[in-house]
Amino acid sequence: IYANVLLRKEEETFIHEDPRDGSYEDWPVTRADLEAHYDAVEKMMAAQRYPLEHEPYKSTAKTQAMKLAAQRMGRAADWQLPPLAVTFGNPGEVPMTGVPIREEHPNLHGRTRTTCHLCGECDIGCNSGSKNTLDYTYLSAAKRAGAELRTRAEVTELWPADGGGYVVQYLDHSDVTEGTPREGPRSLVPRTTVTADRLVMAAGTFGSTYLLLKNRRHFPAMSHQLGSRFCGNGDLLGFLRECHDTSTGKKLPRVLDGGHGPVITSALHFRGQEEGGTGRGYYIEDAGYPEFVNWLYEGAHQARLVHRGLRLAWRLVRGWTGLTRDSDVSEEIAELLGDSLGSATSLPMLGMGRDIPDGHMRLTADGMLDIDWRLKGSRQYFDRLRESMADIARTLEGTLVDNPLSYLSRVITVHPLGGCPMGRAPSSGVVDASGEAFGHPGLYVVDGAMMPGPTGPNPSLTIAALADRFADHLIDAHFRAAPGRARDRTEERPWQSAPPM
Repeated sequence: IYANVLLRKEEETFIHEDPRDGSYEDWPVTRADLEAHYDAVEKMMAAQRYPLEHEPYKSTAKTQAMKLAAQRMGRAADWQLPPLAVTFGNPGEVPMTGVPIREEHPNLHGRTRTTCHLCGECDIGCNSGSKNTLDYTYLSAAKRAGAELRTRAEVTELWPADGGGYVVQYLDHSDVTEGTPREGPRSLVPRTTVTADRLVMAAGTFGSTYLLLKNRRHFPAMSHQLGSRFCGNGDLLGFLRECHDTSTGKKLPRVLDGGHGPVITSALHFRGQEEGGTGRGYYIEDAGYPEFVNWLYEGAHQARLVHRGLRLAWRLVRGWTGLTRDSDVSEEIAELLGDSLGSATSLPMLGMGRDIPDGHMRLTADGMLDIDWRLKGSRQYFDRLRESMADIARTLEGTLVDNPLSYLSRVITVHPLGGCPMGRAPSSGVVDASGEAFGHPGLYVVDGAMMPGPTGPNPSLTIAALADRFADHLIDAHFRAAPGRARDRTEERPWQSAPPM
């Protein structure tokens, strides 16, 4: 899941550990190597922080609650409004909801976008175009530059071409109606073959690793590290429930309203030992959701809902049969709908950080991707993260509800990383510090699979910064291979967006 957050990996966590330790991390790049690329990506993604100083954003209850919790815990300096790939306002203007976004160039959809409506639908699809996704940024720029974009292309096989370059074969699903299964055997699906001087793998942590494992027979020089260093970026899901406010001497419901605002608005950083703290560091962020989730939450309490429904039905029967002359059923209808305090005073929290990247991916006998990652090595990290979530719950006078899978020693991750990790040599990685595969020149991996360990915060910005760095390397390699041509840097990135607010 991509929830808009653009946080940089902390400088101290680009670590170099002893490779004799089976759970080591060794980053062949530094924060300094990525600073210019972080800047470039933030500019391209038009990053903006949540404008909490303006209304209606100032009234976002979940953001204010997390800020209050940080203050009460003595961690005000560790709380922040992270840069988000969301447009809240046009540059130079006061942020406003639902106003047209001014774009320097039309996007590839040719559609008018509007600023954030605070609907919480970021993770299921932003229907207003407020979320600065790849189609509105990099892909629109690529199309203007002449790139051909092909969708519904399922890559099945790839191999080195005779004489250099690579061959890619894919199934073309472009003739299938969206949302309907394809009928008939896969052998009847149209197949297309393309060739490339340089091949960039960007199918995601699972997709890129799966494709290389599946086609490993074609890549005899591929590092034996393929499939290694998997981790979930320390992800942990927790739930604040039934929070209260007793500051006035009365026990009042503390409304958090997770359905108002973008999914994530703020982050609380707990620093690790490399950053002057203890253990392995992590972040805790508020997590919003679409408004309909509130209805699902209330409807899930069937016993109470049935009881309220029966009371309304009995009241209507009494009116129809003349047992009462009171035709006002507004009280009963209001009771049926409920006060929604259960959902209004509850909120998911997203934890993420530096778990141990000691997982492995492999293919099963029937060709399915299988992951072997054990909680044992990261248990101390997760215990500390869970305790910090409990501290937030206590501070907001509520309770922490753990992810039910934790009782089965399972965790959920929306940030899978590793599988084709960077390294200094084939003995420690699949690709080098420029994303190029050891033993296979011109083959690049530029997604979460290339991570040799967790990023700590949301990994999207670091993945993009590395991809930007790798793109520079690829372009330089192209000009080195073309005698008599020099790279013109006078008009670098002319398609980038205006500076962020």
